[in-house]
Amino acid sequence: MIYYTYILKCINPGINKTYAGYSTNVEKRLLKHNSNAGAKSTRGYKWKLIFKKKFSSKSNAMSYEHKLKKDRVLRKKILRKFDK
Repeated sequence: MIYYTYILKCINPGINKTYAGYSTNVEKRLLKHNSNAGAKSTRGYKWKLIFKKKFSSKSNAMSYEHKLKKDRVLRKKILRKFDK
């Protein structure tokens, strides 16, 4: 099975927030986040996918998600690429 690690950016005006996660179906997961059925920290906001990376195992996807959540410099680098 294929897994993805992804980063979402909040598109609500005046909110500068990102969220990192992993899933087997990023598009379906984004719909859940935007319908307030996703992670608790994403509820009440609207999101746009700005990054996804493919992995062949769940453990690799989870490890990269953990790295993204801990490495703010890497997240900011990805965000800068999106903002261009």
